[in-house]
Amino acid sequence: MLQTFSRQLLLGAGIAAAAIAPFGAHAQEAAQDAVLTVELNALQPSDRGCRFTFIATNGLGSELTKAAFELVLFDTEGKVSRLTVVDFKDLPQGKTKVRQFDFSGIDCTKVGRVLINDSTECAGPAIEPKACIEQLKPQTRTQVVFGV
Repeated sequence: MLQTFSRQLLLGAGIAAAAIAPFGAHAQEAAQDAVLTVELNALQPSDRGCRFTFIATNGLGSELTKAAFELVLFDTEGKVSRLTVVDFKDLPQGKTKVRQFDFSGIDCTKVGRVLINDSTECAGPAIEPKACIEQLKPQTRTQVVFGV
């Protein structure tokens, strides 16, 4: 009788594990699909230097109340020309926002690469602090290399 009970218990546990497995895999796939897309859309000369236009789309699954990134600007020779932080502020879930930043003393034609060095702020009701950098998907529509 003890063997029969043990077999039933093991069988029940196996059925429960099989029933739960797809949900765990689905949750893991959903987390992998969650991305924060930041696109370097344009560089334009401005009165102060160079205006960078970014397009950000929050697909992380939750609102971002703060998102900021440390950028490293490299010139066309590969030398670091500026280290700075850009604040994207709030990024509602599923919403696309355009943000512009002016960098004084920067010649747009001399920018060769923009590196997202790290996320300096990443906050929201259900957001892990490293989600902004770990789930970041950088893109560019410019000739400038843009990435992490």
